[in-house]
Amino acid sequence: MGINIIRRARQVLDIEAEAITNLKKNINRDFQKATQLILSSKGRIVVTGMGKAGIIGQKLSATLSSTGTPSLFLHSAEAIHGDLGRVTGEDAVIILSNSGETEEIKKLLPILKKIGAKIIAITGNLKSILARYSDVVLNTAVKKEACPLGLAPTASTTAMLAMSDALSVCLLELKGFTEKDFALYHPGGLLGKRLLLKVEDIMRMGPANPVVSENQRISSVLFKITRVRAGSATVVNKKGKLTGIFTDGDLRRHLERDPDLTKRKVKEVMTKNPITVEPQMLAAQVLRILQEKKIDEVPVIDERGRPVGLLDVQDLLKAGLV
Repeated sequence: MGINIIRRARQVLDIEAEAITNLKKNINRDFQKATQLILSSKGRIVVTGMGKAGIIGQKLSATLSSTGTPSLFLHSAEAIHGDLGRVTGEDAVIILSNSGETEEIKKLLPILKKIGAKIIAITGNLKSILARYSDVVLNTAVKKEACPLGLAPTASTTAMLAMSDALSVCLLELKGFTEKDFALYHPGGLLGKRLLLKVEDIMRMGPANPVVSENQRISSVLFKITRVRAGSATVVNKKGKLTGIFTDGDLRRHLERDPDLTKRKVKEVMTKNPITVEPQMLAAQVLRILQEKKIDEVPVIDERGRPVGLLDVQDLLKAGLV
């Protein structure tokens, strides 16, 4: 092929790594001013850009939105054809352009100034029109692109991405954004489920939760467990309070020693005083309990000790926690 692929790939990574490392000297008062401008904005953070820079802008807008800074991405070409109506004088606009001379960007600038929005530029050209029009400029200039032709945005977009991430993370910390806040905006993600999903959201209730009395015979208990396809039955006394649990493990252990097991009362062979959980507990917390105790199911009880549900490891699996 004429080139050493492995060596060339490593060269690309070296060029891009250097581009990021060199950004450190550009983290200065302008960067601090940009964070303060965003924090003080009474509106949203509008991000715009064209081409590859626009793609980086989409990622920046998404990161800001998911970390507590309301943001929207506005395509520069669409903006000059009516979508500028989305921008208000209370907004801050972040514009990404390596050259700072993109035609669509140049047309946007005077209109944004007229609207009254503050402008933050992320650019590699401090002498550009974009830099001159902006209230704050974040310098992402690179020595060279990783592309041998010097045409395809590579190191420059990597630098933009890294600067965007630095800005987003600093804003996250300045806002005191927490894991719970993050989970609120990511309810479908694993973290969201771990921090938001409660036992009561996924526990088996009603007919799906086999509850039997202490004096029921094993044969009827097994019938009830099988009918609802559960792995255990919760055992209660005359007052309806939990006194034990009868599981597949209990069945196997006692069946080896007693061929007439099915005729016995469940209270004679159940596991007494089992581990229990409450409806308001986090499902992730219960998962840790099941893993530590090496059990597959756990009764859910109310404040009076009465069973209100059953949580099986399969329920946690279906919820995406396992």
